[in-house]
Amino acid sequence: MLRVLTLATLFPDATRPNFGVFVERQTLGLAAHAEVELRLVAPIGLPPWPLSALSPYRALNGLPTRERWKGLDTHRPRFTTLPGTQGRWHVAALVRQLKPLLTEIRRDFAFDVIDAEFFFPDGPAAVALGRHFGVPVSIKARGADIHHWGRAQATARQVVAAGQKADGLLAVSAAMKADMAAIGLAVASIRVHHTGVDLARFTPGNPAGRRRFGVQGPLVMSLGALIPRKGHDIVIRAVASLPGVSLLIAGEGPQRAALEAEIVRLGVADRIRLLGPVPHDALPDLLAAADIMALASSSEGLANAWVEALACGTPIVITDAGGAAEVVRTPAAGRIVARESAAFARAIGELLATPPPRDETHKAAANFTWEANTAALHHHLSGLVAASSS
Repeated sequence: MLRVLTLATLFPDATRPNFGVFVERQTLGLAAHAEVELRLVAPIGLPPWPLSALSPYRALNGLPTRERWKGLDTHRPRFTTLPGTQGRWHVAALVRQLKPLLTEIRRDFAFDVIDAEFFFPDGPAAVALGRHFGVPVSIKARGADIHHWGRAQATARQVVAAGQKADGLLAVSAAMKADMAAIGLAVASIRVHHTGVDLARFTPGNPAGRRRFGVQGPLVMSLGALIPRKGHDIVIRAVASLPGVSLLIAGEGPQRAALEAEIVRLGVADRIRLLGPVPHDALPDLLAAADIMALASSSEGLANAWVEALACGTPIVITDAGGAAEVVRTPAAGRIVARESAAFARAIGELLATPPPRDETHKAAANFTWEANTAALHHHLSGLVAASSS
C-alpha cells in the first residue's frame, strides 16, 4: 500500500469551489486507487492580523482546520503571508506551520512520499519537510508556478533549488518540461503528466441548447480568471468584429471593470457578456452549447479548459502558449493563432463557416483521461518510494 501525503495550496474550499478544481480531481482519483492511502494538507496563506480580519480573508479564516472534503481527510493549516515581500518568506512560514502538523499526522499515518501539487510555495516546503521526515518528494509544475514564481527575483532561487533537490518532478505538458529545463532543472528528472477530463460529463451536445443562455446565433465561449494573462480583451475585440456572433465569458477577477468598460465602448453589450464565476459542474452544458471556445492566454501549462471544450465537441482557438500544440493536433481540434484580435477573428470566422464534425473534435480529447492520469501518478510516486528504499 502506497501512503501519500498530498500538499496543495491550490485546492478548493467552501469559499472557493473552483480554486484548483483540477488538483482536487487528480487527488480524488489517486485517493480512490486500490493501492493508495492518502491524506491531504491544503494550507491557506493569510496576512497578519488585522489584515486577515478583512474581506476576503475573513471567509478563509472561518474555514475548519480539519474536515472531510469529498471523502478526503483534509487539513487546512494557516500560514502567514507578508504583504509587500513578493512571496520571499512564504516557504519559511509554511514549513514552520507544517512540521508539527506532519509530525502529528505521522503518528497514525506513516506517509511514504510527499506529493507537492504546485511548485511554489508547496515545492520548496515539501523538499524541506521530505528531508526532515526522511521521505521522497515529488513536485508538479502547472503554469504560473514556473512562469511567475520560477522567474521572480524574490522566489526564483527557491523554486530552482527545490526542483534540483526533489526526488521527482512532474510537468503538465512537454512545453512546461522545456520551460522547467530553461530555468535550470534537469530534464531527466521531469516526467510529463497530462491532466484529465471526465469524458462521461464533458460530451458533445446539441448547440441549440444555447437558447438557454439567451443566445440565438453563433456562440463563442471563453473560460478563465479575468486577469491580463488570459487575454479576454483580445477575444472581446475579435468577437465584436464579427456581426451576429455572441461571446460568453465565465470567470471572475480584477480586470472585470476594465472588460465591462471595453464591451460598452465597443457597443456590443447585447451579444458579449461576463457571466462571473460559474460552478465547474455547469461547464459541460456551457461548452457543449458553444460553437467555439476561445482563449488568448499569454502563458499556460496545459489549460484544462482546452481539453474540456474538445471533449464537448467544441473546437478551440488559442495562442501558442504552453502545451497548445500537444492539444491542437488536428484541424478538427481548432486553431493556434497569434495573440491578436484580428488573428482570433479570422480563425473564429473560418470555424463558424466550416465547422468540423463534433465527434471528430471530441476525439482530440480521448487521450486525456483521469484514469490515465491516476495510473501515471501512482507509477511515478511508487517509483520514487522504491528508489529511496533501495
